[in-house]
Amino acid sequence: MDFVLGHGASYMEADIREMTDKAGFCRAHFKKMFDYGNALGNAWILKTHYKRILDEMTKEFSRFKPSASGKKSGFFRKNASSEQSSNSIKWWIDQKERSCFICNMVKRTFDDYLNTFFQMYKKDAGFRSKLSQTKGFCLTHFGLLCEAADQNLSGEELTSFYDTVLPLMQENMERLYEDVSWFIEKYDYRNKDADWKDSKDAIQRGMQKLKGSDPSLPPHQYKK
Repeated sequence: MDFVLGHGASYMEADIREMTDKAGFCRAHFKKMFDYGNALGNAWILKTHYKRILDEMTKEFSRFKPSASGKKSGFFRKNASSEQSSNSIKWWIDQKERSCFICNMVKRTFDDYLNTFFQMYKKDAGFRSKLSQTKGFCLTHFGLLCEAADQNLSGEELTSFYDTVLPLMQENMERLYEDVSWFIEKYDYRNKDADWKDSKDAIQRGMQKLKGSDPSLPPHQYKK
């Protein structure tokens, strides 16, 4: 958010504004931008983004031809979710729904992190040792890590990687399961005097383990 809306933010730079106008933002990042504050910055971004959408919309509407073929893209179409809509307006909106400037930026940065991760994994024994002592990864990032492992490692190195991370994930997913389970048990009157163990914050940790973000954290906000 600081890069997009903070002090000295990039939204006033023409090349960045061109990218934000084109890519737009997903629902989640619009919410974070709103929570962040900087109403004037948000307004500038929205103004030029709206201008681009209106220009594109005018072109889409001018060449749109209602057609009976559009009925094929209805709710009961076979395999509807796997096919591109035959309605050109719906297709145009779908492209907007799939596009987000911040998501794109995060993905590029995360790809760099993955490359760095495996460079260190291959070259640094200390890094491999530290990995084995962690609590694993959130489920979302673990999937990406496994995919990247197949692309960056091979042979015994790849086998060794999975021999480390699979038990690590199993152990820590079970740990979270037990914490959430005990959190529930604490609401049984028979356990009212029992120790909470590690379960007091099990809800947010359980959610974070699955999706990668801590829902208990306050929104990151603009510092005036």
